[in-house]
Amino acid sequence: MTSALILALLPIALLIMLGLWLRHANFVGDAFWPYAEKLGYYVLLPALFFHSLATAQLGDLPVQAMVSVLVVSTVAVAAVMVLARQLFPVDDPAFTSLFQGGVRFNNYVGVTAAAGIFGAHGIALAAIANAAIVPTVNILCVLVFARYGAGSRPTLASVLKQLALNPLLLACALGMLVRVSGLGIPPGLAPALQALGQASLPLGLLCIGAALHLRSVRGWLKPIGTSSVIKFVAMPLVTVLICRLFGLEGEAALAAVLFQTLPTASSAYIMARQLGGDAPLMAAIIAGQTLLAALAMPLVVLATTPLL
Repeated sequence: MTSALILALLPIALLIMLGLWLRHANFVGDAFWPYAEKLGYYVLLPALFFHSLATAQLGDLPVQAMVSVLVVSTVAVAAVMVLARQLFPVDDPAFTSLFQGGVRFNNYVGVTAAAGIFGAHGIALAAIANAAIVPTVNILCVLVFARYGAGSRPTLASVLKQLALNPLLLACALGMLVRVSGLGIPPGLAPALQALGQASLPLGLLCIGAALHLRSVRGWLKPIGTSSVIKFVAMPLVTVLICRLFGLEGEAALAAVLFQTLPTASSAYIMARQLGGDAPLMAAIIAGQTLLAALAMPLVVLATTPLL
């Protein structure tokens, strides 16, 4: 189990370091990275979310209970963070990075780790987790960016417009609609969407590495530590409690805890850049959590398994 988790994290860390080197060596020029981030946010990530949700194979799994656990635990931790906003000594854009570090999860690590731990059964568990957390987290993050992101304070109409036009939310909604309707993706389109989605993961990680400023890491240690405590301690503990409340147990419960203990996603950086957050801090949190996850995830899974 531990080796499967570490192997899932290793390529992520390597791609982040490659992005750092590419930016430092000026291999493609500074003008490349903003366009790469825009491509990821508006095209590649929506393709990933749409394809994964539209093609999910759920079988006889406890879908309703697992979705309930993941949604309730995510909303509970998010609500506590917002209510405790004044306890975080950072400005509003930096708070959006802390928030994303606390609630977002890395799909790539989750699917890879679930397949490594549970085998083919893990892909179905990962699909349920994605279907539950991806739209929930994106709605929460859009709301937090609307309130705390850089720029003027929004009206209700502008917040609703942001939600309605957010490409990640639209992709999630359309993907679930296709899955529920049973129509499926047209044969010629499915491989193209899958390829685009696969491209989002390495490109997003390269952009994270390119955005890192190692000289500023010392000043980011506290926010990285704060978001990591929320992600690797508070979130899994709350998830275990909610599992007991909803009667979820066995592999489904362990998968729920696993997904709530994943390091934050590369898409968090792209959202921070596009929606007025603190993008350099977000890049540091992603890199820091990815490294910490190699230790934190096995410990959390081993510690919570007897409780489930």
